[in-house]
Amino acid sequence: MKEISRFIKVVLLVSGITALIIGSCLLFIPVTFQASAGIELGNDPGLLSEMRGPGAIILISGMVMIAGAFVFEITLTALILSTLLYSAYGIARLLSLAVDGTPTPAIIAAMVAEFIIGITSASALARFRSKNMKRVVSQV
Repeated sequence: MKEISRFIKVVLLVSGITALIIGSCLLFIPVTFQASAGIELGNDPGLLSEMRGPGAIILISGMVMIAGAFVFEITLTALILSTLLYSAYGIARLLSLAVDGTPTPAIIAAMVAEFIIGITSASALARFRSKNMKRVVSQV
């Protein structure tokens, strides 16, 4: 029987629930959510649309991550998605820090959290692949 380790379940649940909350906020209450980080969106329909689009992607990604904590067949996909999503956001914020200047403390905190989740997800991915590659090799 294929089993998902407790560490991997915890990583996917934390990354998934985080993405679910952030994605939901960006999709359904973008003005309020961004204001909590000191960002004023106003009522520009184009700008709000630009917030809601990534919100939906983050929300759906969170659902996949949570499902991957329980369904072995999609665990690898969920770990790859978590690693890429959080690492990409962290790297993009680091680039913005270099190019655009220092953002609010809330954005810096988000960047740190994204790097932590991305690195932890990469570690979980490496463990999952290592354990499951041994299983495949031993069956050959």
